[in-house]
Amino acid sequence: MIDFHVHIGRISRARNAAVHDLSAQQLVERMDREGIEKSVLLPLESPEAVVGWFLTEEAIAARDMYPERLIAFLSLDPRSSRLEETFARFVEDYGCKGFGELKNGLAFDDERHQAIYAKCHEYRLPLVFHSDPTLCYDEVGLPALESMLQSYASCFFCGHGPGFWAAISADDDRSGGYPKEPIKPGGAIDRLLGEYDNLYAIFDAGSGYNAMTRDPEFTKGFIERHHAKLLFGTDYLRAFQQLRQVDWLGGLDIPLEWKQEMARGNAERLLGLAE
Repeated sequence: MIDFHVHIGRISRARNAAVHDLSAQQLVERMDREGIEKSVLLPLESPEAVVGWFLTEEAIAARDMYPERLIAFLSLDPRSSRLEETFARFVEDYGCKGFGELKNGLAFDDERHQAIYAKCHEYRLPLVFHSDPTLCYDEVGLPALESMLQSYASCFFCGHGPGFWAAISADDDRSGGYPKEPIKPGGAIDRLLGEYDNLYAIFDAGSGYNAMTRDPEFTKGFIERHHAKLLFGTDYLRAFQQLRQVDWLGGLDIPLEWKQEMARGNAERLLGLAE
């Protein structure tokens, strides 16, 4: 398996006793226990993302400690100075394989975001984004996401978060959260995954797991339609965290080929690892 969504480091500041930062060594040891071959490290550099931080330089250093196991993405706050120059350096000089996690208080189609999308389009990179009612936010039907998919066709948008996964249902009202009701067919995510080659979905964190398990009958058809666009991920960020996606994917009654695509094949293709 390839985990498309992991954070390590000091992403909390004034910690309580129940919070344990995750080191690169702890991550690799957990990967060994769970049968995960590689993990994608997603820095968090925007002030709205987390209380602490996980810098791109830290992701690169961890990658260099375990080059066969860890893959470094870059992340920059879209309000940063010299963004395009720094982006290019991290890709060309340091070998970052994608951008993310994009998670901040701007609208999804904000012009400052579009500078990032344009660089991902230029380098043909995957971009992992979070969406909810206040972060990288969009409107009912996800019109901003659709517009960006059209404008930056070689940027491979990989969606996650409550605001993204709630739109799997046609009755999404942009309130976010983790809906428990049966999914109403015709949701924006279902349509956009079918219409745009550059959109992928990560069934990670609580939001992705909820979307995949809230309506098992709908999920069967959703996987049949989009197994080539779904990415395994955990959003692993704290030691001792439960990784429910591992058992869920392992227990799915679907063709082995689809399961292999979701577990690693689709990620290999996006990351340029496929032979």
